[in-house]
Amino acid sequence: MEENRNNGNKEFKSALKVQDGIEQPSQLNTDALGRFRKSRRRLLTVDEYVDGILNFNLTVFSQAITLVESSLPAHQEVAQEIIARCLPHSGKSVRLGITGVPGAGKSTFIEALGVYLCNLGHRLAVLAIDPSSTRTKGSILGDKTRMEQLSVHPNAFIRPSPSAGSLGGVARKTREIIILCEAAGFNTIFVETVGVGQSETAVHSMVDFFLLVMIAGAGDELQGIKRGIMEMADAITVNKADGENKHRAQVACTQLKSALHFFPIPESGWKPQSLTCSALTGEGIPEIWKTIQDYVEFTRLNGYFRQKRQEQSRQIMIDSIDARLHEHFYQHKEIISQLREVESRLIKEKITPYQAAGQLLDLYFSLLKK
Repeated sequence: MEENRNNGNKEFKSALKVQDGIEQPSQLNTDALGRFRKSRRRLLTVDEYVDGILNFNLTVFSQAITLVESSLPAHQEVAQEIIARCLPHSGKSVRLGITGVPGAGKSTFIEALGVYLCNLGHRLAVLAIDPSSTRTKGSILGDKTRMEQLSVHPNAFIRPSPSAGSLGGVARKTREIIILCEAAGFNTIFVETVGVGQSETAVHSMVDFFLLVMIAGAGDELQGIKRGIMEMADAITVNKADGENKHRAQVACTQLKSALHFFPIPESGWKPQSLTCSALTGEGIPEIWKTIQDYVEFTRLNGYFRQKRQEQSRQIMIDSIDARLHEHFYQHKEIISQLREVESRLIKEKITPYQAAGQLLDLYFSLLKK
């Protein structure tokens, strides 16, 4: 056998033979992948985006919001045109800012109030701001999983957005997204913030009504952050007023009413209200919406509603200037090249932080004069 196997004049034959079989198709659909990549590369025209928003094409509407949130200069140029075209169709909604202490049940409360309004025929957009990681810049974006009923309601649209480290946990582009939502026909906008704190002035500057959600028995350790936020609140609701906790919630509500009397009357002339509710059972939810309606009617009659909207427009202008200057400074080629050198001298303690900042700013201003 071995001789026959090694015989160069004779071909070795074996009963064992592997058939070639049928050639298997690739597991990757290259045609579909090509179409997908092509569709991702292609931006719609401004007219297509605006038409999709005004006629509420959900796909185009969501793409437009993604475009607004993008930091790419090319995307921002298109996004600003879209916002400008949508602006005349905006401004007809009630904008509600919602914040609260940790564990107060903000998401559950938003779902309860949102489902209630959607069942009344309101078109609701919820801009849920999730905290971003300071290390990875990532966020969980889990509000759609927490709001199971609201997320599938035909009259509701939930858009979780990362805070990206912006003031008060409010996404930097939230104001622009509000304009798109209003142009798409949403007459009620909820803006849920990350948490409670002094920096919640950011969300207060973009909504009509500011609601603080609290719970009974939170403890005196929260007083330091409650004072600043309570002064901005147009209403405070004590959530989880059900079962054995109902009495404690009512006591807390009474204490809050007493505390509100010591605060000066706000510029709107509206006296902030204190209420109780249960997002679990729905008790107190209609009363909260009635309070919001009363506030809107009250401030429209005395002119404060329009005045506040005008102040918000002014704030948008100032914030836009700040953002553009910030981007232009750090994207300038000369600044980029000098930044590492200045940082190196700073780390070696050859200059102070103030001197480092002064040198970079002096360089920047001198470049602007050229």
